[in-house]
Amino acid sequence: MNSISFDHTRFDAAIVDLDGTMVDTLGDFAEALNRMLSDLSLPPVSPAAIERMVGKGSEHLILSALSHVMAPEAAGEAPARAQALFDRAWERYQHHYLEINGRYSAVYPGVLEGLKALRARGLRLACLTNKPTSFAKPLLAAKGLDGFFEQVFGGDAFERKKPDPLPLRKTCEALGTVPSRTLMVGDSSNDARAARAAGCPVVLVTYGYNHGEPVRGVDADGFVDALTELAAAPA
Repeated sequence: MNSISFDHTRFDAAIVDLDGTMVDTLGDFAEALNRMLSDLSLPPVSPAAIERMVGKGSEHLILSALSHVMAPEAAGEAPARAQALFDRAWERYQHHYLEINGRYSAVYPGVLEGLKALRARGLRLACLTNKPTSFAKPLLAAKGLDGFFEQVFGGDAFERKKPDPLPLRKTCEALGTVPSRTLMVGDSSNDARAARAAGCPVVLVTYGYNHGEPVRGVDADGFVDALTELAAAPA
């Protein structure tokens, strides 16, 4: 880890992000988005491009994918055209994502062991993601992760999404913990910015998405290569 000393007595709870932190869902995103684009008679988008779009919620992901595939022919008009297609695209994306949810994704190494160890040390756990709740809960169940969390909140659970601090503050309230004693574990600048503004310590994993940018450039209290590093720290 970096500067944070992971003394477990400092924390009562941890809030854990989902995509890029616990589950590598890039394959799910690619499959659902490209089925959606095919329905709209548009060309596919590559997983490498999708990776840079992930993390700000499904609405942003869909608009980014639409703009990306339209840009070569009409770059200046792409955002407006994407917005005009959004309602149809969103309906098709929901249909396909719910159908394939979890089928093209995998739990990152160390996640199960790390969550078990954090629970064993007495930390209360919540999952907070910008993914819609109707996508997040079935994915956690499909991957055998749902039993670790007292609370699960998606990007549609509150008025605003990360990087706004509101979701973290509301999650702390639901857990009955104070932000200063609630660790945020994520993979991106969205998680770090939300945590900083909410008053939560924050640790980022090094293997996630972070919008295609180097994660170690983000203002965080520490970085880990696997969740087991948090659990392995001295009690």
